[in-house]
Amino acid sequence: MKNAIILHGTCDKEEYYSDEYPSASNSHWIPWLQKQLIIKDIETCTPEMFKSYAPDYSLWKSEFEKNVINEKTILVGHSCGGGFLIRWLSENKNVKIGKVILVAPWLDPENTRNNNFFEFKIDSNIVSRTEKFLIFNSTNDDKDIHESLEIIKNNVDNVKIRNFENYGHFCYRNLGTDAFPELLEEILN
Repeated sequence: MKNAIILHGTCDKEEYYSDEYPSASNSHWIPWLQKQLIIKDIETCTPEMFKSYAPDYSLWKSEFEKNVINEKTILVGHSCGGGFLIRWLSENKNVKIGKVILVAPWLDPENTRNNNFFEFKIDSNIVSRTEKFLIFNSTNDDKDIHESLEIIKNNVDNVKIRNFENYGHFCYRNLGTDAFPELLEEILN
């Protein structure tokens, strides 16, 4: 049976602890996408990564690995969630995955978090272990996202990129909606 795991990115500490904002796994297009996949009979989870304002790889890995992950699994990662998936896939070379779609993946190229979350060697053969591996990129995203994309392009063989004009960081404030039909289409296609 197909299943999907959607990983959110980081937020700042004030947003994390504020009741004015939804949790990261319930932000932006994530709940909409989860519902659309459930409607298509794809079991979908959106794990909440603890203290996402200060990502800790071992905590994220532990939470992520609670899920079924196999050759039918669809992985979607936004921002730091996308960076996490690159590291996890690089460190788990024996795992085959269905589809992987990274939305504005972030690898903290300037080490702004000052932790070891992104201290790893990217496996250049990630794409070969998937049915589909695609990155969504926006022309007007932040500089560190574009730097992360360059790192990925320079280190991952056969990576495909779908560029969007003026989608920002693919957040609600950029898209103006919680729907993300382009992402749904790529997952179902």
